[in-house]
Amino acid sequence: MADDVKLVRTIGIIGQGGIGKTSLADAILFGAGAVNRLCRVDEGSSNFDVEPEEIRRQTTLSTSLFSFTWKKHDITLLDMPGYANFLPDTLNCMRACTGIVLALAPAGGELRVEAEKMWARAQELKLPVVAFVSRMDRERADFEAAVGDLRKILGAKPVLVQYPIGAAETFRGVVDLISMRAHIAQPDGTLNEEAIPAEISDEVAVAREQMVENAAEATDELTEQYLDSGTLTNEQVVQALREGTLANRFVPVLCGSAVKAIGMQPLLDGMIQYLASAADRGPIPGVDPKVKEPVERLPEPGDAFSGLVFKTIVDPFAGKLSLFRVLSGKVVADSTVLNVNKDGKERLGHLFKLAGKKQTQAPYAVAGEVIAVAKLKDTATGDTLADEKAPVLYPGFPQAPPAISFAVEPKSKGDDEKATQALARMIEEDPSLEMHRDPQTRELILSGVGQLHIEVVIERLKRKYGVDVELKAPKVPYKETIKGRAEAQGKLKKQTGGRGQYGDAWLKVEPLPRGTGFEFVDEIVGGVVPRQYIPAVEKGVREALVEGYLAGFPMVDVRVTLYDGSYHDVDSSEMAFKIAASLGFKAAVSKAKPILLEPIMSMEVSVPDESMGDVIGDLNSRRGKVLGVDSKAGGQVIRVQVPLSEVLKYSPDLRSMTSGRGSFTMAFTHYEELPAHLAERVIKETEAAKAAKA
Repeated sequence: MADDVKLVRTIGIIGQGGIGKTSLADAILFGAGAVNRLCRVDEGSSNFDVEPEEIRRQTTLSTSLFSFTWKKHDITLLDMPGYANFLPDTLNCMRACTGIVLALAPAGGELRVEAEKMWARAQELKLPVVAFVSRMDRERADFEAAVGDLRKILGAKPVLVQYPIGAAETFRGVVDLISMRAHIAQPDGTLNEEAIPAEISDEVAVAREQMVENAAEATDELTEQYLDSGTLTNEQVVQALREGTLANRFVPVLCGSAVKAIGMQPLLDGMIQYLASAADRGPIPGVDPKVKEPVERLPEPGDAFSGLVFKTIVDPFAGKLSLFRVLSGKVVADSTVLNVNKDGKERLGHLFKLAGKKQTQAPYAVAGEVIAVAKLKDTATGDTLADEKAPVLYPGFPQAPPAISFAVEPKSKGDDEKATQALARMIEEDPSLEMHRDPQTRELILSGVGQLHIEVVIERLKRKYGVDVELKAPKVPYKETIKGRAEAQGKLKKQTGGRGQYGDAWLKVEPLPRGTGFEFVDEIVGGVVPRQYIPAVEKGVREALVEGYLAGFPMVDVRVTLYDGSYHDVDSSEMAFKIAASLGFKAAVSKAKPILLEPIMSMEVSVPDESMGDVIGDLNSRRGKVLGVDSKAGGQVIRVQVPLSEVLKYSPDLRSMTSGRGSFTMAFTHYEELPAHLAERVIKETEAAKAAKA
């Protein structure tokens, strides 16, 4: 383990899905000698994609880690998901990184929105980035086009530090533009250092000159030296590139092939040379929880310990594993720390370094390192751990609202509670999930980033917890109300030879403003309905409200007035008046123009400029009311109100219309009348569903 913070690197590999990030991560381990064979995703042998769902889909679904050593540096490599459904995990875990390797496709025009979002997050966190053009052995590989995307689409300033030797089937190595030596792949997989091939010497000379020019811009002294002498030493170039990368002015670009393990050791060297340690990142801003004032912690072993929990892994057998990055100071095994968010103590037992599914005990960890600890009682993702004597609170993770929801129904009766408990544990592991029980429909609603996200959760629910469930579209929580006023008598009179049942209530119903709820008015005078029976009348009306009139949906925004009635000295009872009130209420409602109400959602839809017309047209077709459009960097934000029934599965449609660049937030705002032709359809569907259950 490293005691020197400067020898610690926590490197995240990012890039859009399908780009070969996990293959690159496996090749890096092989190049570093951390593993003795080159593992492959397509063979199911990856050191990173280890969950059965990942192996079957050949897709990274959750960030995984592997710690190893390279040239006396302790490196923790984070392989992070690239598909949109699992992007929240990536954006959260980037908080644990001190530097980033951006994997690029080996051709132009292939950068997708996921890569743009990750790049934006790296810029927000001011993380230094090295780009790696992988798969240079693939058909139609075009190194310069890939570098062009970095410049044109992401707005980065790429600086080539390597140049490929060949492309596609002719790719056989790279030229190091610092040493000006070629590294040629041999049949046994090793690289031989040779002279630069003559056929690319001119291109290499130009690339070298451009690299030195960029390096010279790092400081005024270097600029002056370059203008005077026309050159810089290799040491000066490396140092200048490092300073420019740490300051987010440059992105050094390397290249290779993960499948053939070409370029891995130069990439490892680049991760050390150009990317940051915690010491390079400087003081970490936080808040003193006692006085609510800003404070800073230093990424040095001598400062007080603090750390941020960036990921939680929950296993039904092994329990909970909390992963945190040490931000300041030093943490040792078998110590007690403070969970600042919960204001409670946590006992740290063994500390672990992760290498895929393997865990290695560590006696301590210093600033910059990522460490895992098992079975913390109350700690969740986003919590701050700190020295009890020097507490500090760091910002948690922003929670994006879910984009899609499904009703979850266990296939086995009696598994409802088991499913709820299991999903609650999975939410500990994946904060981008949300779950609630709809108070009206009583359905268990599971919400997430996208359909694939939810499907993977359901697969894991069955495998890990033995709960098999079905996904269904959630029922829309319609409500009922009235538009008119009416009066009616509700009368119950039963004589069965003995004490009978008698209750008589005259009720008036009228609408209330939308969102008011229910109001009961007692206008009885002269004791025509005795005082002791009036609460029973209100109870009967309230029970009838829950059942509705048109389609069994709750009735709202109604005032009910009890204004007359009669009673029997012997046969009247609370039950009789409750039943009479229910009958009278339904009779009055039938004459008061009952209607259905539908929930209306307030949405903000972010779209690129070129997609705005299509998206607005689509929202109009969904009965949406556009309230306004606001400009933002790179696009527009459409403010709109849309019926919930029209946007239950909006996420995939928006993705299709915007080529994955659109996003939206949604929140309930109010209820509005459902158009008559749609109300008729809902009523028929409800009646059919009731008949099917009967």
